[in-house]
Amino acid sequence: MKPTLSLSLQFADARHKALLPRHKVARWVRAALLNPGEITVRIVGADEGRELNREYRQKDYATNVLTFDYQHEPVVLADLILCAPVIEAEAHDMGIGLDAHYAHLLVHGTLHAQGFDHETAKQAREMEPRESALMHELGFADPYAR
Repeated sequence: MKPTLSLSLQFADARHKALLPRHKVARWVRAALLNPGEITVRIVGADEGRELNREYRQKDYATNVLTFDYQHEPVVLADLILCAPVIEAEAHDMGIGLDAHYAHLLVHGTLHAQGFDHETAKQAREMEPRESALMHELGFADPYAR
């Protein structure tokens, strides 16, 4: 049984709102949770994505997903910020469905929210197979098989 999830879903950029109904987003986030979670998912535009990435990571560009993890246990507390135009462009460039890319980035961000990372080869060897298995479980292709 998957852990419980309290989800706040916000759309500062509503271009993909119809593609991201609450039940889908909750399913994708919950799939990656190891503990109960209280997670806010915010879909933003390029300006807000760039501003947040610059302020918190000192990188002056919008990125696909930012994870702000506040607590891993006993309840996962986190904010996931997804940048709609970046995700749309990446999905197009990779030739994959927008829903598949959102699902992957929500799984990816949720794993980050629990302390998983991929900065080193060792970390990536732990995190990426977990992402691939979760994506398969959700009915999507392996995001790293390209």
